[in-house]
Amino acid sequence: MRDAFITRTAQFLPGPPISNAMMADHIGHLSPQSDRLGRLVLRQNRIRTRHYAIRPDGTTDWTLATLAAVAVRTLLADAEIDRREIGYLATATTQNDLLVPGLASGVHAASGLPPLEIASMQSVCASAMMALKSTALQIRAGEHRAGIAVGAEFASRYFRPGQYRGTATLGEDGTLPADAEFLRWTLSDGAAALVVEDRPAQSGLSLRIDWISVRSFADRFGPCMTGGSAPGPGGAVLPWSLHDGAEAAARAGAFQLRQDVDTLHRMLPVWLGELMRLVDEGKVDTGKVDWFLCHFSAHSLREEMVRLAERAGCMIPEERWFTNLYDKGNVGAAALFLLLDDLMRSGRLVPGQRILCAVPESGQCVMAYAALTVVEGER
Repeated sequence: MRDAFITRTAQFLPGPPISNAMMADHIGHLSPQSDRLGRLVLRQNRIRTRHYAIRPDGTTDWTLATLAAVAVRTLLADAEIDRREIGYLATATTQNDLLVPGLASGVHAASGLPPLEIASMQSVCASAMMALKSTALQIRAGEHRAGIAVGAEFASRYFRPGQYRGTATLGEDGTLPADAEFLRWTLSDGAAALVVEDRPAQSGLSLRIDWISVRSFADRFGPCMTGGSAPGPGGAVLPWSLHDGAEAAARAGAFQLRQDVDTLHRMLPVWLGELMRLVDEGKVDTGKVDWFLCHFSAHSLREEMVRLAERAGCMIPEERWFTNLYDKGNVGAAALFLLLDDLMRSGRLVPGQRILCAVPESGQCVMAYAALTVVEGER
């Protein structure tokens, strides 16, 4: 099989950076108590700024597809390859604009790309790895010479007060359950994209994709991060479509993002166990990792991951960690590609360096790792 290389990266973050003091004006005020809980969450996640595709009045000029399409167009404007040579487009997101069709169709329509093969990956954060792996395999198998993987999120549209008022989720004091408040004050909007080719770029640095591992542990866990469901009889997950109509589903809070925090913390050792498996198999040598790009949703989770890794003896020194969470927020399925774009533009890469990417997903427990090597093209 051929090699596959990430030859160009790009991102699009809508609007100016939104500070913590400006957050509630964009997502809307539920109550003074909710704002107080929000400040507590911000101390946990330590995010200082993020971007939103909505205005303070809740209006927007964007859809998820158009956010992703701008990232794709920006990518191609800087790429050596002509858009007519792109044969494959894979998209990644948590929640699409529409129930049908898939996001890849919307991005294709808005991006100006010619007819090509598409694939829509819909999961949570690890859908970025799924999109990247499918693109890399297409290139390695010789199906296409070049492809694009793009991740995008438009979470803020789900956090406006109107999404909660009149539902079973909102308490009499105007607050949400702790997990819903956490997501509301942590997730944000944006898109990022990569070109994957069968050869490195002629100029500048490229990233050779050495391997990608994506593993689900849904056989061990129930759903953790959910959207489109509300608790049914006995606490079972009841899809919105099985309620007595869409209005009843909305009243039950089925269209809100939720996360089972207890289940999330039980997943942490499983995620770390995947790294230990890769070390045992000889795929990862933590002492030879030059850059560790780990997607984490909050600083508090990073601290817990560090503690577990140190106890397990597979800790990658924190000076090798590269993150942009604190300035760009948690952008879900776009987060990994944002990290790669920022690292590529940092001026800190040199040929031969090894990069390990890690994306844990709480949806129903997925853990994804990827190994990349920095290479230089022929000038």
